[in-house]
Amino acid sequence: MTTQLSFDGLKELATKLEIDTVLVCLIDMQGRLMGKRFHVNNFIESGYEETHCCNYLLATDLEMATPDGFASTSWEKGYGDYVMKPDLKTLRRLPWLEGTAMVLCDLIDHHTHEPVPHAPRQVLKAQIERAAALGLTPMMATELEFFLFEKTYDDIRKSGFRDLEPLAGYNADYNIQLTTKEEHVMRPIRNMLVAAGVPVENTKGEAEAGQEELNIRYADALLAADHHTIAKQAIKDIAYSKGASATFLAKWHHKRVGSAAHIHQSLFRGVDNAFHDKDAAQTMSATMRSYVAGLLKYSADTTYFLAPYVNSYKRFIPGTFAPTKVAWSIDNRTAGYRLVGEGTKGVRIECRIPGSDMNPYLACAAQLAAGLAGIEEGLTLDDPVTGDVYNMADVPSIPHKLSDATEALRGSTMLRAAMGDWVVDHYVRAAEVEQEAFDAVVTDYEVRRGFERA
Repeated sequence: MTTQLSFDGLKELATKLEIDTVLVCLIDMQGRLMGKRFHVNNFIESGYEETHCCNYLLATDLEMATPDGFASTSWEKGYGDYVMKPDLKTLRRLPWLEGTAMVLCDLIDHHTHEPVPHAPRQVLKAQIERAAALGLTPMMATELEFFLFEKTYDDIRKSGFRDLEPLAGYNADYNIQLTTKEEHVMRPIRNMLVAAGVPVENTKGEAEAGQEELNIRYADALLAADHHTIAKQAIKDIAYSKGASATFLAKWHHKRVGSAAHIHQSLFRGVDNAFHDKDAAQTMSATMRSYVAGLLKYSADTTYFLAPYVNSYKRFIPGTFAPTKVAWSIDNRTAGYRLVGEGTKGVRIECRIPGSDMNPYLACAAQLAAGLAGIEEGLTLDDPVTGDVYNMADVPSIPHKLSDATEALRGSTMLRAAMGDWVVDHYVRAAEVEQEAFDAVVTDYEVRRGFERA
């Protein structure tokens, strides 16, 4: 992992009064940055070693409630502290925030001094270590799809989230003329992320009014997840600064397509792509074929980590480029898994199931767990499907409800072996909390539909 800003470099910038604030951040269960703003002098003096946070930060829902049922913490246990240990390799400037740098932290148990096993960054690190034991380095890249809207988050919230107007008026897929209208937001996103050490390749209009996609160059799996998280924060911050807003909600309107976050993945041995075999069918090595077979076999087990909310499942609709079936194919966007780069040294598999609301650390970890299980079990891969996968009745479906994905996670012997019971049970409870919160609400749809007619 390369260093975007060295600790000595930070000291120099502090002396020059160019940096006065350091964001010291952890990643919560929802994939958001949480933490503290340090004065740079205090960070250099002591904060760079550690700081503390309440352990409820890994036991909340989207609204920061403190639901019961988590074994890791509770009112009964008193909501104690975790140690936030800065990973100085992630230190970087944030050009969109004046005088500000940022560092990501790993979480340490305050009492045992061991890594917190259910912390998203640690969940991914554990799977990377599994791969390393096989002599393999996971390489990944994520795509971020999102919608840009007129008005700021504050204005939209005050309006009750009604009359939402995308920044563009019609489908912007690859449309240069239309996306020029959004360049006042997208250009600083690209440039400032690159300046922050996030290797943006390009942006493009996506297949709906106001929808954009950001593509980031592949990296080792942990760095790829770091890049994804930083990019998501930057997009929200920069859009807000331009009087607009961005949402990564998987499905913001029932008549609009959803937003995805596809995961491209491969395994390397040294500098060579272990997925590539120039003499094999589709140039897929035996290692790759077993890995993909694992992804398919354990697709239901891992779906929660790719689609963690009730809303996530509203995206899985035929004919919208969101997959509905557990199948792999060659350069076919109707399948859940797409072979990309056939015939090249860059051959890889793309998982098209995740929504833009995924936590990249958990999603990448789940993909690795399934793929590595496929290698360890010596699974064989069936032939790719061809044609319109949406209409194939003999191909198994992706779980189409959060409750189904929760039960698949709860019963996954593979994930319990790969991640541990503690981690699986923790995220099963997170899934239950999400479902319970939704089930307790009477929606506008129910009132409109039945107020008079029921």
